[in-house]
Amino acid sequence: MAATRSAGPAPAPLTWVAGVAAVLLAAGLGELVAVVVNPASSPVAAIGAALIDIAPPWAKDTAIALFGTADKIALIVGIALVMLALAALAGWLQSRRPPWGVVLIAVFGITGALVAATRPGAGALAWLPALVAGAVGAVALWLLVRLLDPTAAPHRASGRRQDAEAATTRAASDPPVRMDAAAPAAATSTPGASPDLPADADPGRPAGTTTLDRDPRPLEPPSRRTFFAWAGAAAAAGILATVVGVRGATSATVAAVRRAVKLPQPAVEAAAVPTGAELDLPGLADVVTPNDRFYRIDTALIVPEVDPADWRLRVHGMVANEFELTWDELLALPVEESWTTLACVSNEVGGTLIGNARWLGYPIRELLARARPTADADMVLSRSIDGFTASTPLEALTDDRNAILAVGMNGVPLPTEHGFPVRMVVPGLYGYVSATKWVVDLEVTRFDLATAYWTTRGWSERGPIKLQSRIDVPRGGQDLKAGEVVVAGVAWQQQVGVEGVEVRIDEGEWMPATLATAISDDTWVQWSFPWTATPGDHVIQCRATSKAGEVQTPETAPVVPDGATGWHWRTVSVFD
Repeated sequence: MAATRSAGPAPAPLTWVAGVAAVLLAAGLGELVAVVVNPASSPVAAIGAALIDIAPPWAKDTAIALFGTADKIALIVGIALVMLALAALAGWLQSRRPPWGVVLIAVFGITGALVAATRPGAGALAWLPALVAGAVGAVALWLLVRLLDPTAAPHRASGRRQDAEAATTRAASDPPVRMDAAAPAAATSTPGASPDLPADADPGRPAGTTTLDRDPRPLEPPSRRTFFAWAGAAAAAGILATVVGVRGATSATVAAVRRAVKLPQPAVEAAAVPTGAELDLPGLADVVTPNDRFYRIDTALIVPEVDPADWRLRVHGMVANEFELTWDELLALPVEESWTTLACVSNEVGGTLIGNARWLGYPIRELLARARPTADADMVLSRSIDGFTASTPLEALTDDRNAILAVGMNGVPLPTEHGFPVRMVVPGLYGYVSATKWVVDLEVTRFDLATAYWTTRGWSERGPIKLQSRIDVPRGGQDLKAGEVVVAGVAWQQQVGVEGVEVRIDEGEWMPATLATAISDDTWVQWSFPWTATPGDHVIQCRATSKAGEVQTPETAPVVPDGATGWHWRTVSVFD
């Protein structure tokens, strides 16, 4: 019987490479398919969105505290790292315990398909990108690991087996040769052969075997160069496909439509920025935040892209008159301009998750007047096209504040990441209960009958803005030269307004700062304070007083459940 030889399992690092290359290829093709089906159905996007939904509030707060508006990038990077680690594990399993590596990748694909298919607004083919990715990844892993198996791929081993089978067939069919003394030696033997054995026999091996069973040439698997060539090609193809898919996720059609939108002239224009509203100090936040620097915090891992031609707003629930509104109908209404500062409830004391803009839109109170809410209704549940919901007190949408369905931001159509084509803007409330982007549904209801996205995760169902102030200059830890220094920042309490700001140095007496001219009570206001700095380390603090007479509280509270409180402070070092 022929001896069995085994080269042993491939080195673990090579199996890791096989797994990672296979998964990169799978992920890239999944992204490409998603571009055709729906960008939101990409495997990474679907899984990331699901993780955002199931993440506990502390995880969301930690992510925003650590990464700010880059929280989604951090999530995608985290998903990618976990995916690569699991890919390496799949490669190792396929080499040591086949077919479990292939099974693992297939399970990932099926899981991603189920998640994508059950996301809000999922289309009929939302499952397809993840399923394609799983299938491609499983096949690629199987092929790459086979390249590392010396018993599976070598062509010489296969050829020798075929030769052995042919020899066995010949031996069974050929008649026996009689060997006697009269036969010429040259006709019955070859030099060095035994006269009692067939010509192809070997006296040093067991009977019934042939030299084909004992080929002295070693089994040779494909070279590592071949393996790395295929693995590198798979990984490169996957990375290229991912890049193309991510770029393709931005719809050229919707971008072109947005550029072509001509905003209507407002029936009511916003007041001009008053003289003295902008202190123009280096490091101080602009009184009007440019669109490209306006903070973005939402739950959309992939920015929804809505063609205005397809947009509809449904107004329904506890109303006498349900109706739908189209984009053309909205633009035909008498839209109004107004200034409003928006703030995220996750904004820490002194944080930057806040911005001020000039918005253009139609008053929501007029839409609700048309719908005629019932007397017992007290809340409007707004819904985004991606499934996000916010619970806004009905009175905040029906009083005289500038609560609008916004279509414009600082003179241009809403940027896609800020809600194009339509979003809500409500002064005096944190964004999580009012500033729904890509809004498509307003349901008039009650707080005791319905809950919103963040209220189901431990946040307050109502989120009025709290009185806050912030030091922008000097920066924390900044080294200053002794002498005259300007301390400056911003303060806000929308719908109330700021009456004054005070500053103190090293827990001394509170001293009044000078307020700039506020645009309105719905916007933040800049302030400044002249300080004669002396050498040494100093702590600078600020606090605001509202027009209602409230003094900013020193009590420190976290952002959960309804916004942070406390005084903002900075430490600086002053040198001669």
